[in-house]
Amino acid sequence: MTLEEVADYLRVTKKTVYRLLEKRRIPATKVGHQYRFDKQMIDGWLKQNTTGIQANILVVDDDETICALFKDTMEELGHTVTITSDSLKGFELAKERSYNLVFLDLKMPGFDGAEFFKQIREIKPDLPVTIITGYPDSDLMMKALSIGPFGVIKKPFTSQEIITVINTYLNAK
Repeated sequence: MTLEEVADYLRVTKKTVYRLLEKRRIPATKVGHQYRFDKQMIDGWLKQNTTGIQANILVVDDDETICALFKDTMEELGHTVTITSDSLKGFELAKERSYNLVFLDLKMPGFDGAEFFKQIREIKPDLPVTIITGYPDSDLMMKALSIGPFGVIKKPFTSQEIITVINTYLNAK
């Protein structure tokens, strides 16, 4: 992978990758004046850098397949994960418990993700939220963007993308 490709894969800027390279914190090979990255080594590096940091994570999504992917991925990394397909229940959980990160489906029946995000911002303004969506250009997304910053995972996604998001949030602390 090129530097640009690894930055895109990790969902960070090229400048961030350069900083990691300067500190020798990311595996790379220098070929001439350019760096090259092996995808398997990057995947292993991500997993290694995420393992050991335990987090309490809430996932609110009405799709059982997505919930299963989150549960399997996060538990394999040693995180505690609470999953609910009911947005109102998810909101109550977020209010009552302490979470390090929330993954939130944007389009759900009843209490949509934008409204959930608005309500959670009012009571826990520092709680990191990543919105899961297949509708990145929707009016609902525009509504959520008007409320404040959050991460985004566009459907369909892989377990590696979940790991990248978790790693980004946990290492940002």
